Amino acid sequence: MWTPTFGVCLILIFINGSFSKCGYQSCNPVKDGMINVHLVPHTHDDVGWLKTVDQYYYGDKNDIQNAGVQYILDSVIQELTADKTKRFIYVEVAFFARWWRQQHDRIRHLVKGLVNEGRLEFILGGWCMDDEATTHYNAIIDEHSLGLEFLRQNFGDCGRPRVAWQIDPFGHSREQASLFAHMGYDGLFFGRLDYQDKFNRALTKSMEMIWQGSPDNLGPSSDLFSGVLYHGYNPPPGFCWDSSCHDDPIMDDKNMEGYNADQKTKAFLNYTQNQATAYATNHLMMTMGSDFNYQNAHMWFKNMDKLIKLVNAQQDNGSKVNLLYSTPSCYLYQLNRANQTWPTKKDDFFPYAHLPHSYWTGYYTSRPTLKGYVRQTNNFLQVCKQLDALAVLEDSDNSTLNIKVLKEAMGVAQHHDAVSGTEKQAVAYDYAMRLARGNYECQKVVNDAYKKLFPKQKEAPPDQLFCNLLNISMCHATENNKQFTMTVYNPLGRSLNHWIRLPVIGRSYVITDPNGKSIPSQVLPISSETKKIPERNGSLAENELVFNVSLPPLGFSTFFIKMSQGMNKSQKSVVHQYDNSDVVIKNQHLSLMFDGKSGQLKSMKNLNSGASIPLQQSFMYYVGHPGNTSVLKYQASGAYVFRPLTTATYNFQPQLMKKNYYVEGQLVQEVRQQFSPWVSQVVRLYDQANYAELEWTIGPIPISDGMGKEIITKYSTGLPTKGVFYTDANGREILKRTRNHRDTWKFKTLEPVAANYYPIN
Repeated sequence: MWTPTFGVCLILIFINGSFSKCGYQSCNPVKDGMINVHLVPHTHDDVGWLKTVDQYYYGDKNDIQNAGVQYILDSVIQELTADKTKRFIYVEVAFFARWWRQQHDRIRHLVKGLVNEGRLEFILGGWCMDDEATTHYNAIIDEHSLGLEFLRQNFGDCGRPRVAWQIDPFGHSREQASLFAHMGYDGLFFGRLDYQDKFNRALTKSMEMIWQGSPDNLGPSSDLFSGVLYHGYNPPPGFCWDSSCHDDPIMDDKNMEGYNADQKTKAFLNYTQNQATAYATNHLMMTMGSDFNYQNAHMWFKNMDKLIKLVNAQQDNGSKVNLLYSTPSCYLYQLNRANQTWPTKKDDFFPYAHLPHSYWTGYYTSRPTLKGYVRQTNNFLQVCKQLDALAVLEDSDNSTLNIKVLKEAMGVAQHHDAVSGTEKQAVAYDYAMRLARGNYECQKVVNDAYKKLFPKQKEAPPDQLFCNLLNISMCHATENNKQFTMTVYNPLGRSLNHWIRLPVIGRSYVITDPNGKSIPSQVLPISSETKKIPERNGSLAENELVFNVSLPPLGFSTFFIKMSQGMNKSQKSVVHQYDNSDVVIKNQHLSLMFDGKSGQLKSMKNLNSGASIPLQQSFMYYVGHPGNTSVLKYQASGAYVFRPLTTATYNFQPQLMKKNYYVEGQLVQEVRQQFSPWVSQVVRLYDQANYAELEWTIGPIPISDGMGKEIITKYSTGLPTKGVFYTDANGREILKRTRNHRDTWKFKTLEPVAANYYPIN
């Protein structure tokens, strides 16, 4: 158990000759000795999901979903201005920043006053509410920095969020809590956790806890107070008063037909008593809002005003329930005043299941191409920012605006319906378009920086061209030129050796490093499966030029590449067909053996230690449950939920041996495998490398047989692991996992496959 310390934040702002206050001292008063119900008016505005970001902001395509963020903010500001007791929280800065830029000074001045008085409070403050399973910690930091800096510049200290608000992501990462603790948040509230875990916590009054974000490394500095919301992020049943809701309004005139004030009051008091049994203090938080609520804020606030009046009037009859407009930070402040000792938690909240057959582990791999593009773009954003700083680019270079385009695109892409892969296809295209546009703007920055950093010569260096489609072995610059230079930048703070693969049309090349020294290279044929990728239409490249480069820390090197006549034997790759004998490829550190009949990986040996393991790899698939929405137990397998029809896996039918072959060469050896007409793989072993590289190509997945297919790759080692394995947390720390086990409750499951998948970044 652990008792936290808590710093009270009181900020006074001098406006129009009077003091205003924000922070914890701006909270509405509570009544000690009563159950204080903190009504939190809020809206949850997805930064893209069923509609694109732009469509959600403007209220376009309302036949898909009735949602227009600009109207929410317009409406809420009017209501807050009319009544000083009212409160509202806003989260997604991607939307708020756009709205703010469109406002006249009069509205901006009004909004600053509301923020300075604590009536409009920013919660979380990231550019979006990021996903926690498929995001990299570096990108999480960037998107929060983007949103928080906007709030700092426009609202000062009163705009700084004190509470993190992850109410909709589909499971929660321990690393996210650690990051929030180091960002300076006082607490975190979230909405989704395993239904068994939630039931157990409600019984034991442990819905709120101290989450130890890095118990074995960073220690108490990563501890963060965290709480589970009782009803997700939705209002109590029967108390939703938005234009998209279907609940009755409070009708409090006894002379009218349909009078229901007494019934509503009684129902709310009963709900309050039920919720109170799950929490350790006499303070409860109720989220009064949901997805894209408050387009008509007057409807919401008018009914909440009545609810507060009706419920609090029962205090004259002995009721111990007190309602007030509040915020998550005001609720957190009262929990601290309670001087409670809280339980602790060391693990994370993955995987998430909301029902026995609904484990949300499918989105760990949904839209893998978009996931890869987000990760690759994150890498380029770091390069862009570094070169901007190293070259000391100025405003005249427009670098700040250029980088901002990519920062905002990446900020949007971290949303829990973006990189997660749970959005509609049209929205996925929109995310990719934004990333591509941001990449293009940052390429301008890189070019400007390169020109400034390049050694001074009579003529300025030409603009650099970028190979944006290397993932499909395509690059016009290297395919259409017999002679070119290549500049490679290393964003790491240490020197690096890196393997380069360039699509080319020739079969022999001379490569020279910056010191005029010749670099060994090898030319390999591009695989037939890669050539089938539709987007390669028009590509001339038949081969790939492979070589290794040495790079300085935080620096770049330029290499000179020229096609040569004839065939250089040292560059040549020899292609071999299988002859039913086992195939071995090896370098100075590793040896990989492949079965001569099946063509599959058979074993791996460490040549330095002599240790060998029977490492077998295969591709398989589960048949996805087809689903039937009439009964919950017939949950389908899809973008969110992974649910195989049975626990059985299906192997792909063995292909003809002529489709499997291996390539020998001086610098790299490859085994090329065909598992089905739409599943192939290349296993590579580079010279001097202490790892093997596996590159697979899957799709399009056929569904003409009426069966959905969940593709997996399976590694079998024969090691006695006893069900223990390890995964990373957002690319940073490592977490221990145990099959069919949860640290905080006695685990039972009807989905033994889906319940044992975890995110890996």
